[in-house]
Amino acid sequence: MRRASDMAAVAYALLIFGFIFLPVIVLAVFSFQGSQIPVPPFNGPSLKWYGAVLSDGRMLTAIGNSTLVALISSLVSTVLGFLAAYGFARHAVPGGGWLKGLIVAPLSVSYLIIGMGLLITFTRLGIPKSLFAVGLGHVVINLPLCFAIIYSQMGEHHANIERAARDLGASDVQVLTLITAPMLWPALFASFFLSMTFSWDEFIIAFLLTRFETTLPVEIWTLLRSGLSPKANAIGTVVFAISIVLVAVIELTVFRKRAR
Repeated sequence: MRRASDMAAVAYALLIFGFIFLPVIVLAVFSFQGSQIPVPPFNGPSLKWYGAVLSDGRMLTAIGNSTLVALISSLVSTVLGFLAAYGFARHAVPGGGWLKGLIVAPLSVSYLIIGMGLLITFTRLGIPKSLFAVGLGHVVINLPLCFAIIYSQMGEHHANIERAARDLGASDVQVLTLITAPMLWPALFASFFLSMTFSWDEFIIAFLLTRFETTLPVEIWTLLRSGLSPKANAIGTVVFAISIVLVAVIELTVFRKRAR
């Protein structure tokens, strides 16, 4: 009975992982399709569609735009999230519970609603559709995540070390930059790279807030409007691979070290 239970558990796990990763596997396999249409029978392998992506100026520009927006918005989100978490963790703020709830509230709101709200707000403020507007939108959705991660790691033992540093003559800025930030580097690192991953893949806000300068997900959507193409499979595989690399970096440098 125990052996049958173990086999059933393994079969169940395989079904779950198959359900999750089968679409990605199909996407990756047919990115090497030699013909124009990414459907069976498989005709390959061929790297022609990856070559087509690398020779496509619009696609390369979109990759650069996505990278720029992801880097800057993630850095801003991490810094603001760290400062907010430090303020709430180390100071008694009137109505702190409600304010913390407001900060993390965007985590429970649809990106479509956030994007529409940002579009209306930016239009009223005279901010044109641009990569700058997309970056602001990504800060809105990533800052709550960064705040939640960093705030959860601020323990009383950190506060004791900070008080000891002040007793030894360190200023508040020195405590923040030389004591608190280094102690929280795993949380800061995880916040930054998770924000990078979400910003890199985000479509709805980028679609609503851009016009001529597009990010990679928007460019992929434009490509798919003309029908199925192995070129779309190739760029989709590249996007997935980059996301996997970012998550792997977080796992290897942050969570594994904490487990030790």
